[in-house]
Amino acid sequence: MQTTTLGRTGLTVTRTGFGALPIQRTEMDEAVRILRAAFDGGITFFDTARAYTDSEEKMGRALSDVRDSIIIATKSTANTKAGVLADLETSLRELRTDHVDLLQLHNARVLPDPDDPESSYAALIEARQKGLTRFIGITSHVRERAIEAVGSGLYDTLQFPLCHISAPEDLAIVDMCREADMGFIAMKALCGGLLTQLAPAFAFMAQYDNVIPIWGIQRMPELDELLAFSENPPALDDSLIATIERDRRELAADFCRACGYCLPCPQGINVPMAARMNLLLRRMPYEQFLSDRWRENMRKIETCIDCGDCRSRCPYGLDPTVLLKKSLADYEQFYAEHVPA
Repeated sequence: MQTTTLGRTGLTVTRTGFGALPIQRTEMDEAVRILRAAFDGGITFFDTARAYTDSEEKMGRALSDVRDSIIIATKSTANTKAGVLADLETSLRELRTDHVDLLQLHNARVLPDPDDPESSYAALIEARQKGLTRFIGITSHVRERAIEAVGSGLYDTLQFPLCHISAPEDLAIVDMCREADMGFIAMKALCGGLLTQLAPAFAFMAQYDNVIPIWGIQRMPELDELLAFSENPPALDDSLIATIERDRRELAADFCRACGYCLPCPQGINVPMAARMNLLLRRMPYEQFLSDRWRENMRKIETCIDCGDCRSRCPYGLDPTVLLKKSLADYEQFYAEHVPA
């Protein structure tokens, strides 16, 4: 498996990374089996977060005995020194380790003041001084915040959404990180599941030798496909380029990336799925979404009270309520066309 150096950290990591967000939805024993298979298949970079429910516990159970052979990155959403350090204490316990290799501020809305002794940044520095983390980083879904973080020179790594439908302005951040000797960790390489073919996504990412994609893995067949491409990378040929161009055309408008920061919804609406259902119906096997359960879930949109919670939390500046209404109308039309009365 190909490796690269994660910026100024000097860490040698596989260019195929394991993103642990989806593994929180997998039963414990199966999750442990998948994580161990990822390691046995050659993956050495594992990214998780305190916010990913039990993903750290699963990683600890699966990989604690090979701790010295892997690179672990985790994150904290806390915005105070005390909060970050408390999260880290929990993370270390769940991961069954005495340190992480990379501690990141998770989706920071603003960069913390590096001169504030009680800031989240101060926690990163203290954790590094105490040997609880080797390096420090930041994650963001907002282009302006990512550029600001690179320019600050305060962080060893940046984690930012990147895929083959990313805007040129987002792709430019890859070169910014290269010039700053800052590691670039790419999340959302499959755009929250809207990019349904791994080959073009994998081939596109392979162009950037300083980028470490973390592929969200929930099921063993997903890992098997990823390991196969890691062993024999697909070439970015005319066929894959045509797929990429089609994806860019079809996903040119605003759409939900399924990051989940809008949740919870007080009305119980599954916003990340419901807000992009109109796209999922046309990009995935649609039959699964025409069940009575999914129709009931979609009709919860009608109970939306426009409280503004999801709107205020969307890191992409979208208005989920608008997307939800559009998606419901499209869903009902699609349902009527494909399900006999």
